[in-house]
Amino acid sequence: MVSVLITTFNSAQFIERCLDSAERQSYRPLEIIVVDNASTDGTRELLAKRGAGIKVVYNDSNIGFAAAQNQAARSAKGSWLLSLNPDVVLSSNFIKEAVSLAELNPKIGSVCGKLLRWNPGSGLEFTKVIDSTGIYFLPNLRHLDRGAGEADRGQFEGAQYVFGATGAVALYRRSMVEDVSVGAEFFDEQFFAYREDADLAWRAQLMGWRCLYTPRAVAWHVRRVTPERRSELPTEINWHSVKNRFLMRAKNISWRLYASCFFPTTLRDAQVIGYCLLVDRKLASALAAVWKSRHELKRKRQIIQAHRRVSDRELLFWFSGRGVGTKFSASETS
Repeated sequence: MVSVLITTFNSAQFIERCLDSAERQSYRPLEIIVVDNASTDGTRELLAKRGAGIKVVYNDSNIGFAAAQNQAARSAKGSWLLSLNPDVVLSSNFIKEAVSLAELNPKIGSVCGKLLRWNPGSGLEFTKVIDSTGIYFLPNLRHLDRGAGEADRGQFEGAQYVFGATGAVALYRRSMVEDVSVGAEFFDEQFFAYREDADLAWRAQLMGWRCLYTPRAVAWHVRRVTPERRSELPTEINWHSVKNRFLMRAKNISWRLYASCFFPTTLRDAQVIGYCLLVDRKLASALAAVWKSRHELKRKRQIIQAHRRVSDRELLFWFSGRGVGTKFSASETS
């Protein structure tokens, strides 16, 4: 069984079409679990009309994307968990294609498909512009979506191993979820929202799990958070983004790996910190939040590093600037 996990917060504009696409999946058996984080825009009324086909949990407050996904995962029955944003529409065979490839190799812990841009209400809603074909890291420890903003010309038509899957739509093997969780947290709840998918992908890499990209699983996503739009985004989004950049690194990176990325990372950090202190002072408290979290970070870091199975030498490829993808063969069985 695949459990589809959707977290909503004021998602009335998109949620019905997202749910329609999930219910139309050719894969069976399937369950759909929605956790609503105290929406006030009519989302709850729309969910109430869906009937018995989905399970809905209504929270009294906005506990964040990460905590709500963990909440949904705890009640899920599937051996696969599909983390799905409410502003995503799936092609009818998305889950079937993703699961069929993942089951070829038990080391595949997550799968991402070809995510294209969705522009609801426009003349051409379902575009051929790439949103993500997987997450990759630069040597300065900044992570990006592979192919983002490019026209889809067939440049990502081969299945490949990538660093990780964007949380907008990512299929996770249940055994991987259990393996990489810290306590009861699959997604780190300190993150609240944003970058939690990259953090999870990093933990999975440390534990030896692979992430597979397949172009045969296609979906469309409304992309609102992009690097070039940072100045236009609400302060809350940028605040969590700054905080989570440092939370992710504090838990997952080793001193050896950090040393190999030291100069580009230090330059990038100086830019981020300088922006917070000199340009947008509202973000300075995000840096303070990291310091206040240091004891909990230390506890989580000790757990993660004690259970890691992959050496820095193996991981370095993904942070070298060349680690955007590696070959996958359908004949693999281990």
